[in-house]
Amino acid sequence: MTEGPGSFIWYELLTPDPDGAKLFYNAVVGWEIEGQSAMPGMDYRMIRRSGGGGGAGGVMALSEEMRTNGARPVWLGYIAVEDVDAAVAALQGDGGSVMMPPWDVPGVGRMALVSDPQGAPFYVMRPTPPADQPDATSDVFSVDQPQHVRWNELSSSDADSAVAFYTRHFGWSQEGEMPMGPLGSYRFIQHDGVGIGAIMPKLPAMPASAWTYHIGVDDIDRATAAVTAGGGQVVMGPQQIPGGEYSLVALDPQGATFGLVGPRQGEQA
Repeated sequence: MTEGPGSFIWYELLTPDPDGAKLFYNAVVGWEIEGQSAMPGMDYRMIRRSGGGGGAGGVMALSEEMRTNGARPVWLGYIAVEDVDAAVAALQGDGGSVMMPPWDVPGVGRMALVSDPQGAPFYVMRPTPPADQPDATSDVFSVDQPQHVRWNELSSSDADSAVAFYTRHFGWSQEGEMPMGPLGSYRFIQHDGVGIGAIMPKLPAMPASAWTYHIGVDDIDRATAAVTAGGGQVVMGPQQIPGGEYSLVALDPQGATFGLVGPRQGEQA
């Protein structure tokens, strides 16, 4: 798939229990995560939207070796770039770190796992479009649709520097903010004029700077009940957000942080 530089084009869950993640997220979000690996030699499942709605991301199994080396359950986002190697060099020269240097996946693209200067990890990627769809675009992100990621939220130990870093390297803009009292401001970020998320100061209870990806659901109350019924934990919310919908932050049963956003069906006309 291809998409403009600076776009979020893929989301990936790293988990020690892909089968458990399948049961949990299928119930919470409505996805149809594959029951077996889509790639030879590794346990990598594709996330499918229900009813033939296309792909929403991937689930990768954390091996024992990966966990021994410090890998933990986490959701990671992929940001499109024109040139992975040049982007990695620029990010590293601006205080970012390289966690996994650039590599190629045949038929998929070239990518690298990096972190910003405050330590929040993410991928940069130049995807390879399918041979029969050279102009294909990613639709894993949507501002308003369920079963897509709808909001990308960075909690940073230095929000001022993070805003400067991401706008400088990915062509994002930062317009508008909401006050958060003593913590500072919740700053909205845009790509090509579309609101894609926000950057905020890291809460004291958070161990490190990190991105949280908010997934769209059809009914926030149904999804909240499914989180707890499936062995997850609601950390914050649901709380009403501008526009009238509700959002929450939760942990899945394996400990990965994620967000949900959607309407409260009982309040709809």
